[in-house]
Amino acid sequence: MRSLRPVPGLVLLCVLLTGVASCKRDTPSGANAPLRVAFFPNITHAQALVANSEGLLGSQPGMGHVEVRQFNAGPAAMEALVAGSVDVAYVGPGPAINTYLKAGKELRIIAGAVNGGAVLVVKSAKTAAELKGKKLATPQLGNTQDIALRHWLKDQKLSIATDAGGDVQVIPITNPDILGQYLQGAIEGAWVPEPWGARMLAEGGGHILVDERDLWPDKRFPTTVVVTTKKVLETQRPRIAALLRTHVRLTERWRADPAAFATSTNSAFGQLTHKPLPAPVLQDAFSRLEPSLDPVPAALATSARHAKELGFIPSDDIAGLVDLSVLDEVRGAKAN
Repeated sequence: MRSLRPVPGLVLLCVLLTGVASCKRDTPSGANAPLRVAFFPNITHAQALVANSEGLLGSQPGMGHVEVRQFNAGPAAMEALVAGSVDVAYVGPGPAINTYLKAGKELRIIAGAVNGGAVLVVKSAKTAAELKGKKLATPQLGNTQDIALRHWLKDQKLSIATDAGGDVQVIPITNPDILGQYLQGAIEGAWVPEPWGARMLAEGGGHILVDERDLWPDKRFPTTVVVTTKKVLETQRPRIAALLRTHVRLTERWRADPAAFATSTNSAFGQLTHKPLPAPVLQDAFSRLEPSLDPVPAALATSARHAKELGFIPSDDIAGLVDLSVLDEVRGAKAN
C-alpha cells in the first residue's frame, strides 16, 4: 500500500475548469488497478485513520493493491470521486447528498461510520438571541456542519448577515483556521466536527451552546459515511466487500474497547498531522462520537430537506442513495 498522499492537483484543476463530467484520469483499470480510498485527517474518520496507520486497508483477501488519498473537505473529495480519481471515500452526509443529486444520482452510501461529534462552541453567548451581531464559522460552505448551523439559526429566527443586513455572520473557513480565529477572538464561535470542538474548548475556553445530538431523534445522526459510485459497485464489488470487512472489524473493535480505539485513532491522527491530541482533549472529543455501521437513512432524508430549504440543492429526493447490500452480505457471512 502506498503512503498517504493528496489527490493530484491536476485532477481538481480539471474539475474546476471543465466540470467533473469531462475529467478523465489515465490510470490502470480492472483487477490490476489500485483501489483508491479517500478520507480526512479528522477523528470522525477514525476507522479509516486506524486502517491506514496499521496497514489494514490492503490486508483483506481479494482487495488487491490499495492507494489512500487525503482530503480536507467533503466537496473536494466528492469531485474526485465523480471524476474517477477516487473509488471509495469517508465523507460527511452533506457533500454525499449534494453529489448524489447533482451528479446523476451515481453516488452510493454503502455504510455508516460515525454518528455524533458536531458542536457549536462559543465564547460568551448563553442563548441563540445573544448571537445577534456576532460572527460564527463553519468548515466549508455547504458542508455538513455549515448546513446544520444555517438551519439551526433559521429555527432560532436569526437571519444570515449579508450586505443588505441580517443577524449573524457565517464565514466558511478551514478547521485549523477556525481554531486560530477563535483563539484570536476574531469569531464568537463555530459549528465544527471533532476534535475541533474539543480543541476550541481546551485551548480557547468558552462552552458548547449546541451539541448537535440534542437536535436529533434518539440523539443519532451520521457525521461520517462510506461512499462509492454505482459503477464501482458494479465493477469492483468483491474489492468493496473486502474493504467493508475491514471497516466492520474496526467498528466492532471500537465498540468493544472505546478507550483503546481512541488511543489508536490519536496515534494515527498524530502521524498525519504531527500533532496528536492531549489525553483530556481526546477523551472529551470521543465522548461525543459513536461508531455506527448504520448511516441512519431517516436522518439523511432530514438533512436533504434542510439543504433544500436553504437553497443548496434543487431537490430532497434521495431515494436510491443508500445501498447496504454489500454491507449486509459481509455481515451475513461473518455471522455464519
